[in-house]
Amino acid sequence: MRKHGAGTLAWRARGKKTPRRRLPLLAFMTDDRRTADPTCVLRQLTRGTLVIFRHYDDPERAALGRRLAALARRRGLVFVVAGDRRLARRLRADGLHLPDGMVRRRGRFAPATDPWPVSAAAHDGAGLRRAVRAGIDLILLSPVFPTASHPGQPALGVGRLARLCRETAVPVLALGGVTPATVRQVLAAGAAGVAGIGALPHLCRDPFGLRTGTLVKAPSRRLAHGRDMV
Repeated sequence: MRKHGAGTLAWRARGKKTPRRRLPLLAFMTDDRRTADPTCVLRQLTRGTLVIFRHYDDPERAALGRRLAALARRRGLVFVVAGDRRLARRLRADGLHLPDGMVRRRGRFAPATDPWPVSAAAHDGAGLRRAVRAGIDLILLSPVFPTASHPGQPALGVGRLARLCRETAVPVLALGGVTPATVRQVLAAGAAGVAGIGALPHLCRDPFGLRTGTLVKAPSRRLAHGRDMV
């Protein structure tokens, strides 16, 4: 694995929450329908952003992964492969991401002896607790807000996000419908950062001081895929 500087909260702390003065973590998730060629997006991302490479059904997934991994290295991004441990090794990835359905069998898909951190998807409290029991280092919880990628799926909402963040010591990223207009709400709710597809380039344009470290002080924290893969 490569070593990175600031911006890789869970990849630095290995599953432990860090002080709120540190900058929020950003994660961009590729999608073979919404971002057919993610290279243009990677060029917009802030250094230290996680890139979770999905593109599960792309027949040229390995070739695309090689190009994106190389671009991520040049730009100081953290490259994470979703759902394929062997591909992650081949691409010399910085970590592995497990869709919700793989978390129950973490020992098979992401043995604890592997050298990298592991993130995972969760869609409710049960999924979050399952990820915690599996020893996951970073949890992507969704959908926080209504989103086009999961039409008809009930959103968790900021209140439930806050309760779930309080229940776990593992860092949680808010995923699903998060925009520059709502990002402060999810950070105030206790999320360690945000993940997304379409909104991430906009969030990386520094609307609230991510690059400069002058993040607006948040209020107290008290306040799909065709195969169902995230």
